[in-house]
Amino acid sequence: MVVYGVYIVSKSGGLIFNHDHSVPRIETEKTFSFPLDIKLDYDKKKISVAFGQRDGIFVGHQLIAVNGITVNGTILEDGRDVKEILENAENYPLNLRFCRPRMTTNEKIFLASMFYPLFAIASQLSPEPKSSGIEILEADTFRLHCFQTLTGVKFMVVAEPIQTGLEVLLKKIYELYSDYALKNPFYSLEQPLRCELFDQNLQVLLESFEKTGITNI
Repeated sequence: MVVYGVYIVSKSGGLIFNHDHSVPRIETEKTFSFPLDIKLDYDKKKISVAFGQRDGIFVGHQLIAVNGITVNGTILEDGRDVKEILENAENYPLNLRFCRPRMTTNEKIFLASMFYPLFAIASQLSPEPKSSGIEILEADTFRLHCFQTLTGVKFMVVAEPIQTGLEVLLKKIYELYSDYALKNPFYSLEQPLRCELFDQNLQVLLESFEKTGITNI
C-alpha cells in the first residue's frame, strides 16, 4: 500500500506544507514515423506534449529520451539538438519516451487554493447543518482524505485507492503538527511550515504506516 503525499492548507486556503512521499514515475515509450502526429511545445527547460494525446501519452507529458538517449532540456545527452532531430524525416522511425512531470510548487499552491472553495461549497450543499465538508474524495487512481481542525487548518493525505486507515494517519500527522509547530511560540498558523523535526518524524510515520499499518512511532 502506498501513500503519495501529504498537504497542509491554512485556514485562509494557502498551502503551508507539502510532502511528496512515494509519487510514481509514469513513463510511456512509443516508436513514431514521420511526420509526428503529436504537437510538441519547445521550452528552454523542457519539451512537452501540447496537442494530440494518444496511447498513454497525454498533453503536458514531457519528452525524456530519444532512441534511449536522455533529453536534457532541449538537447540530447550527446549534444545534439532535439528539435532538429525530430524535424528531419531521415531520422525516422524514432523511439520517443515521455513521462508525466511532477507538480511544481506553484502548481501545488494553485491546487490547494482550488480545494479551499470546493470544501466550502460542499459544506453549504450538505442537507445536514454544520457539515464537515469534503472528508473523502475518491478517483480511479487515488483517494484523498481530509481532516479539518477546529482552527480551520486542513490536513490532506493522497494515497492509492486500496489504502485503509487514513483517518488514523491524519490524526497522527496532526499530533506531530501540534508537537513541532503549535508549541513553537514563534510559529504563525498562516506561515509555511519549515521544521526539520516535523519532516523527519513525518517520514518515519509514513514509512511505518505503509509497511505495517501501525501509526505508533
